[in-house]
Amino acid sequence: MDIKPLSIAGAWRINPTIFSDARGSFAEWFRTDQIEEATGFTFVPVQSNISRSSRGVVRGIHFADVPPGQAKYVTPMTGSIIDFVVDIRVGSPTFGQWESVVLDSSTHDAILHEPGLGHAFVALEEGTAVSYLVTDIYRPDREHGINPMDPEIGLEFPDNLELIFSDKDAEAPSLATLLAAGTLPIWEG
Repeated sequence: MDIKPLSIAGAWRINPTIFSDARGSFAEWFRTDQIEEATGFTFVPVQSNISRSSRGVVRGIHFADVPPGQAKYVTPMTGSIIDFVVDIRVGSPTFGQWESVVLDSSTHDAILHEPGLGHAFVALEEGTAVSYLVTDIYRPDREHGINPMDPEIGLEFPDNLELIFSDKDAEAPSLATLLAAGTLPIWEG
């Protein structure tokens, strides 16, 4: 398993080793011991989610109140996505910046991010299924969203996709609105 930090502190890309033979392939797609050794972050999953999305579906930008927050380990089981990690931690040197990574089910790559970061993705293929391991249960009263089309953040989506949003994500407030309201996580650097 190869674990590399992204440009946003507290986020990593995980490339598992794939073993292939005439039968197919095998990979250990999640190993908490290797993650902790490489990142210093103890990831203990308490809930697992699966979403299935049509091509062009955008999910996010989502985040949870900190503490406890909700760290995520995200990988597509079928299809492919562009996964976005957005730094929304007030006081962070990369506040308002984002990084994207293309993940697909053939490589079993994953993204891990600590609590306090924003997360979104767009499905690049019809029927893309994404698995999320998370470190806290879903708590609707502690969950928030930022409009994924917020020009201040400026996420970049492929031109050849017709984007599809939930009403909740399309109507989510801007980063500036949440900053003014004091809703965003604080950088613990």
